[in-house]
Amino acid sequence: METTTEKNIATFTHLSTLTQYFIPFGNYIFPIILWSTKKDDSEFVDHHGKQVLNFQLSLLLYSLLLIIIAIPSFLISVFKDMSFNTLMHNHEFTYSNFNFEDNIGLLTLGLICVLIFGLLKVAEFFLIIYASIKTSNGEKYKYPITIPFLK
Repeated sequence: METTTEKNIATFTHLSTLTQYFIPFGNYIFPIILWSTKKDDSEFVDHHGKQVLNFQLSLLLYSLLLIIIAIPSFLISVFKDMSFNTLMHNHEFTYSNFNFEDNIGLLTLGLICVLIFGLLKVAEFFLIIYASIKTSNGEKYKYPITIPFLK
């Protein structure tokens, strides 16, 4: 049976990922600090600390992949009809010959990636809250769509 202190530390480990909205990389720094202080003393805290970090690292990987797909899709569709000379020597760009019909596939791909990224961020927020509630009740929680980097 987990003590109240263990439940609280594990819960705060989950909730500490929400600091990403105030402090850059807070979703990695604070969970690592909380987890590393008690991981040797409590199996419960160790489990939840690993779950939090695995989830955050998985979301980072998914976000990077989506960005790697979305940005080139938009850039290629915008600059595809311009010559290299125009891009290098002219500082004014005119998009008079931009055709949505020729670029609909790449634009759709980019927009889908942006939409999935937005859905991931919304799901992340609610999953963190849900995991915190489960943890405060003394249950072991495992995030969905998580790659187990730390075992």
